[in-house]
Amino acid sequence: MARILIPYGTSEGQTARIADYISDVLQAHGHQADTLDLKHAAHDLPDGYDGVIVGASIHAGKREGYVADFVRRNRAALENLPAALFSVSLSAHGKPEDAETYVTEFEDGAGWHPAKVALFGGALLYTQYGFLKRMMMKKIVSGQGSPDTDTGRDYIYTEWDGVRRFAEEFVADLDRKPAAE
Repeated sequence: MARILIPYGTSEGQTARIADYISDVLQAHGHQADTLDLKHAAHDLPDGYDGVIVGASIHAGKREGYVADFVRRNRAALENLPAALFSVSLSAHGKPEDAETYVTEFEDGAGWHPAKVALFGGALLYTQYGFLKRMMMKKIVSGQGSPDTDTGRDYIYTEWDGVRRFAEEFVADLDRKPAAE
């Protein structure tokens, strides 16, 4: 049984939901998986983990700075453990090339280039937004040609099967690695 940490940053909660889902998948495969909201945690990687999956979201073209701070501070440990990154954004659903650019910028800024990276669609949570944000998001989405402008409902773009495959591939790679002596 491996111990896997899933530290993440989230703006509206979709990245947290994805981190929890990844944790559930890893646990179903017999591993211990702990999520850690970096907004409310120390920036040191706790000892005793056999792998790390970092989650970060993009909101309005920006990523939470505390996630990059965590990665920079723990880069050496991340490079010595099986580690992966998942990025969550609306761009991953509508403009994957933009989502890839955001990941490249994050990797370059943090100085960490994980071997495994996944891009997941986020969520458009109209019903949770205040009036101004709801109208702003509707205008942005409409301007991009999306039909998802009904502000009376939410739109979840996360492909959960893809999240499950990402987690299973990570744990399969981890299981193939020989144990340290």
